[in-house]
Order: sequence, then structure tokens, then C-alpha cells
Amino acid sequence: MYVWLDGIHFNMRLEEDRLCTLVVMGALADGTKEPIAVEDGYRESTESWSSILRDLKSRRMRTPLVVTGDGALGFWAAAREIWPETRGQRCWVHKIANVLDKRPKRLQAKAKSLLHEAMNAPTKAACIEAMNDFEKEFDTKYPKAVKCLRKDEEALMTSYDFPAQQWTHSA
Repeated sequence: MYVWLDGIHFNMRLEEDRLCTLVVMGALADGTKEPIAVEDGYRESTESWSSILRDLKSRRMRTPLVVTGDGALGFWAAAREIWPETRGQRCWVHKIANVLDKRPKRLQAKAKSLLHEAMNAPTKAACIEAMNDFEKEFDTKYPKAVKCLRKDEEALMTSYDFPAQQWTHSA
């Protein structure tokens, strides 16, 4: 029902090509989590992700309701092509890291707290309110951090369209 995808990059240079490990994890309706695929890929290219997703489809894996990933454009292009009816959920953990990177490390604690409020909000309205609080607090001094958060606002809240007991499986 729910699938997470991510590319893992290692800091070793074996060749000129930038290889990474592409990982696909899934959750069944009962919440059981399983590894689905682990393969080498070239960076996180559309073609590398498309190859994995086509293989899963050819093995008769059902189209997931929600797919969660970071901001890797290659992945999202592949997902739209192979699973056009699947909803996209932007990964909160990756988004929080990206937003915090736009602020000095010594000033990240309060921002992180507000971002966690948004991520763990019990309702979509509460999530929006927490994002608004973040914007009010930081837009003047750190507009890049606010812009980074707002860029994927809708995709960060996809899980609210599904039953609450499933949110931890999709976000």
C-alpha cells in the first residue's frame, strides 16, 4: 500500500561514475514493512529509478496508494511515468534536513522544534498552522528556509488524505 524510495550515496570513488544504492521499502495494509528492492543505480537518475519501478511492475507488484521520497527529481519523474495514479508524499525527514541547512547550526533548535510540530500535527489544519508559525518566526531573517519548506507544502501533507492510523506508514 505504501512505498518509500531513497538513494544512498557512499563516499568512495570506485570509478568515474557516481553509483548509489537505490532502496525501495514497502508497508502492507497491516503495517508490516518489507524491503522490496535494493539495486545499484547511476546517481538517482530517472532511468535508474524507472528500471527498478518497471521491474517491480513486471513482477506484479500492485500499484501503491502512496509513494514517499525525497526531492530527487529523477525518482519523481520515474514514479509519475510508471505509477501515474499513485499519490506522492514528500519525506518530512529529508525536508526538515533541507530546511535546517538554510539556517546557521547554532540557531537550528527552535526551527527544528517548529518543523517537528508540523510533521507530527494531528490534523492537516494543525500542520498548516505549524508551517505558518514557522514562516512568521523565520521569514524575515531566513526567507530561504521558509521558501524551502513551502516549496513542497502540498506534497508534505498527502498523508492527511488517508486514515490517521496509516500516517506513520506513509510519511
